[in-house]
Amino acid sequence: MHIFANPARFLSIARPLTPWLGWGGGLLVVVALVSGLFVTPPDYLQGESVRIMYVHVPAAWLGMAGWTGIGVASLMQLIWRHPLASVAARAIAVPGALFAAICLISGSIWGRPTWGTWWEWDGRLTSMLVLFFLYLGYVALSSAGSERGANDRISAIFGVIGAVNIPVIHYSVLWWRTLHQGQSITMKGSTIDGSILWPLPIATLGFSLLFGAVVLMRMRALLAEAKVEARLRRMSAE
Repeated sequence: MHIFANPARFLSIARPLTPWLGWGGGLLVVVALVSGLFVTPPDYLQGESVRIMYVHVPAAWLGMAGWTGIGVASLMQLIWRHPLASVAARAIAVPGALFAAICLISGSIWGRPTWGTWWEWDGRLTSMLVLFFLYLGYVALSSAGSERGANDRISAIFGVIGAVNIPVIHYSVLWWRTLHQGQSITMKGSTIDGSILWPLPIATLGFSLLFGAVVLMRMRALLAEAKVEARLRRMSAE
């Protein structure tokens, strides 16, 4: 990873890669959502409401993957002092929080006709809500560190500690009795019928590519902001 420690080298890769990820992800999302809405059949139990899956599942995945990225970047910041680690973590935080929020909202909409309630304080839903608040806390901490002009180690420590919640979310349906359904897709296969399942990996890949494009754009913006601030400090010192 240290090969990307030089911001100039990173930017030379990020600039051309961003539009490829953005346009490619957008196309895949459109294909998946159109297929999920108009091509796949309704579920024999859940009916039309199952179509929320094509947004809810990728949002849940990216909410969890986003904080995993923050945790890894925070470790790199604390241990190896990677110059882009804190930038990457800050860039991930906002889109990660957005997808966590989409997961919670779409899950509530899906739960109303399926469970008969908008919300239930069970393991999966509660731990996902905790993740959303962790994102908000990280955004606040990293913004405060940025305003002080410091490479804030507190936000990095918070990012590492918050990663403990990721396995809690993943295994919550196994550890506790929960209203949320169990794991539908595992290494052994899927309990979802293939006629309904096939747009889901397309949607997941598409949203993941869009997530990557947004993170790269935010990293580029943060690096440009830091460059401008450094230039202004030099000018004021002259």
